[in-house]
Amino acid sequence: MRTLHIGLRVSDLERSLAFYTAVGYTVVGTVEGTAFGSLTMLRLPGDDFVTIELVHHPASGTVDLGTGINHLVIQVESLDATLTDLAAKAIAAEPPELPDGAGGPRTSWLTDPDGYRIELVQWPAGHADGITETDFA
Repeated sequence: MRTLHIGLRVSDLERSLAFYTAVGYTVVGTVEGTAFGSLTMLRLPGDDFVTIELVHHPASGTVDLGTGINHLVIQVESLDATLTDLAAKAIAAEPPELPDGAGGPRTSWLTDPDGYRIELVQWPAGHADGITETDFA
């Protein structure tokens, strides 16, 4: 088993597409006329699979984040290069941090147009491409 993707309701599809493509996502395809509304599938460069589905259904009313989704996490090769690229595209990110100290990952945060929080993570050299049991040892 594996997690395939997360579906995020968005209030303005064009505004959200502009944001997520500026972050680096590409559109894989769109499914129209579902019970949820229009579904736009996104993936990052180097990923073989869709990781985000933008769900646009204006008839459902205002997007209310509630307390369900805390944040999304995107791994980046170079946090500095990513932040420079985002700034050039007028996407503001918070200053880089080392939340686990000098030996841990470097992180930064940004917020999408609907208020979803996104954490950018640059793992230290030699770290696996994700969180594993060794991170808790």
